[in-house]
Amino acid sequence: MNPHAKLISIMSLLLGTTITISSNHWMMAWTGLEINTLAILPLISKPHHPRAIEAAVKYFLVQAAASALVLFSSMSNAWATGQWDITQLSHPMSCLLLTVAIAMKLGLVPFHFWYPEVLQGSSLTTALLLSTVMKFPPITILFLTSHSLNPTLLTSLAIAS
Repeated sequence: MNPHAKLISIMSLLLGTTITISSNHWMMAWTGLEINTLAILPLISKPHHPRAIEAAVKYFLVQAAASALVLFSSMSNAWATGQWDITQLSHPMSCLLLTVAIAMKLGLVPFHFWYPEVLQGSSLTTALLLSTVMKFPPITILFLTSHSLNPTLLTSLAIAS
């Protein structure tokens, strides 16, 4: 991979993580998650091997579905409450949808089948990035909304994972 392209991908990862972690508005958090997803895809598919391309496609599809759920959850909450603030999540259906979306993004137990396959298809450095840095933004959203989410469901997901 070209060193400039690699630098741009790494800087985009840092930018997306920073945007998501520091945002209070749902649209900015979603934008940061999308920047992260698009920034890691060239790193996953860098070896130009069919297994790496398959891993990149699987990662993209799962993350796109989870991002759509985050966006739908935030829109339904904004429709019900009139608030776009992350900490003002109060609509029950929005809370459940956000829990599912975060579980998908983190690869938690009913939504974990994609994660080992993506790790197997990527290089060791990329797998390390996927297992550490790419977890910070969803965990931050989880912490910001944890007062609204179902603690029994979160505990069940954590124990099962």
